[in-house]
Amino acid sequence: MVSIKDVAKHAGVAISTVSKVLNHYPNISEETKKKVNAAIEELNFVPNSIAAALSSKQSGRVALLINMITQTQAIDEIDMQYLSGAIEQAMEMHIDVITLFFSMLEDKNVEEVIRYFQSQNIEGIVIFGMSKEDTVLHELIEAKIFKIVLVDAPLVNENTSCVWIDQKKAQIDVAKKTIEENNCKRILYIAGKKNGYVTEKRLEGIRQLAEEEKLQLLIRNGEFSELMARNITFRYAKNKDVVICASDLMAIGAMKALTEMDIFRPVCGFDGITLMGYVGKQMNTIRQNFGSIASEAVKEVYRLMNGSDGQEIVLPYSIERLQYLDIIC
Repeated sequence: MVSIKDVAKHAGVAISTVSKVLNHYPNISEETKKKVNAAIEELNFVPNSIAAALSSKQSGRVALLINMITQTQAIDEIDMQYLSGAIEQAMEMHIDVITLFFSMLEDKNVEEVIRYFQSQNIEGIVIFGMSKEDTVLHELIEAKIFKIVLVDAPLVNENTSCVWIDQKKAQIDVAKKTIEENNCKRILYIAGKKNGYVTEKRLEGIRQLAEEEKLQLLIRNGEFSELMARNITFRYAKNKDVVICASDLMAIGAMKALTEMDIFRPVCGFDGITLMGYVGKQMNTIRQNFGSIASEAVKEVYRLMNGSDGQEIVLPYSIERLQYLDIIC
């Protein structure tokens, strides 16, 4: 069965352009109309309800799309803070929101995802935790049908904004502080997930710092896993001066391994999760206010839904040493 995506590909235009031609939008060039209509005729495409839905101008709901991590029992303070911040802001602004998870869409292609969102009367989407491997979500962004805000993914177009902190600078700041406090030269760096936008920027930061300070740097991927970080630390930490981790959860795994090895190495993390305060050791970390990030994302998707263009929003962070007294209520 011929789809609207097939027509767009055949005509060499975006899916949204096909939708606009089908729905007789103004300001579409005659040349583009001819290409799309020729493709429709050549492929014998029969328009369906998707085409009309794609161009809907009715104000709808906002979807909070969460990439819930399920590989650890520590799930998921960060996602809960995201949801809490987003829902609180939506209630304040009288925006109707629904919560969805990546797993609910994993077997769908982009047209099925579009159909699903439109069936839910969704106009705006806030996406938390998208990676370079999420091809259907990338196609969704490129289609420019919905107003989308990405948290921790630096993609921007007229319908898409991103909200995050300066990941590269933050990694440099917390690593440099830890290294200078302990006069370290040999670094074990435990990175996050491959093909992650956050991982990429934090890697850029640690590599830049190592080059500027002439430090010996060993990088291993910990996939944001406490267990993997623990195993990496067991294998490599003896010959290093410091263990720098791209997340607090991995820093906890590294610290546990060092304790079992009965050796001291300074460790620093990233994110500022509450669990860090219960470890029993003070570690430098980057504190992000995930609730505020999600709140800003909701305000931004509302701005997009009211006709504004996409933009990058960079929020503040702080370097902290979390202690038990900092996190108890």
